[in-house]
Amino acid sequence: MLIAALLGLLEGLTEFLPVSSTGHLLLAGHFLGFESAGKTFEVVIQLGAILALFSVYAVKLGGLALAARHDPAARRSVVSILLAFLPAVVVGLLLHDFIKTVLFETPKLIAIMLILGGFVLLVIDRIAPKPVNFDALGLPFGKSLAIGFCQCLAMVPGVSRSGATIVGALLMGVEKRAAAEFSFLLSLPTMGAAVAYDLYKTRDLLDFSAMGQIAIGFGMAFLTAILVVRWLLNFIGKHGYSVFGWWRIIIGSVALAALMAGF
Repeated sequence: MLIAALLGLLEGLTEFLPVSSTGHLLLAGHFLGFESAGKTFEVVIQLGAILALFSVYAVKLGGLALAARHDPAARRSVVSILLAFLPAVVVGLLLHDFIKTVLFETPKLIAIMLILGGFVLLVIDRIAPKPVNFDALGLPFGKSLAIGFCQCLAMVPGVSRSGATIVGALLMGVEKRAAAEFSFLLSLPTMGAAVAYDLYKTRDLLDFSAMGQIAIGFGMAFLTAILVVRWLLNFIGKHGYSVFGWWRIIIGSVALAALMAGF
């Protein structure tokens, strides 16, 4: 139960930060000796983070859905998010089995990607071009699609879905806060589809016998993710992304050293 609470806390803390929640969960599971049958626990607790994000953005999303019926700008916003979602659908369907059976079972790769991604964040935070787009819901279609292709890099565990989309957005002139918010909105269809497809693909292996652990992990992920989403945009607006770059480098280096030592 304690490990379940810890992993749920870790999921909620890292899901929407550019530090790779999947990488953190897989490394933590490796070092703690935790693995659920069919990865049921790891998959289901992600729903807690998705629900948390939806609850924070429920009013905005509801207003956007209603306005899309008569407001061209609202329809453009919906199309923009769906365009960014499209590349992940195609790549995810084509490479799902390879990602899950090969990349997810390589802890050293995860640690290395955490380190490399940390250096990328540090560099981009300094050299990103002057922003020209300040509205997450008003990005041009071309930029939205390009951000969607950047998101596909996160299928390698340790890269970070939010990190890949934010870096891509920053390089294309999207302001820091708007880049994070677009990443949040894009995560709803992306994570929802990924979890649904994971559950479908592993339906014969799913094991819900440890419902107590799953409930604790789900609840911790939900509560923690709400706090992170509410806090993150203001933090990024003031401080940028460098702290997350250092976080990745430190965690990845410690994990790689432990793995090289045989742990």
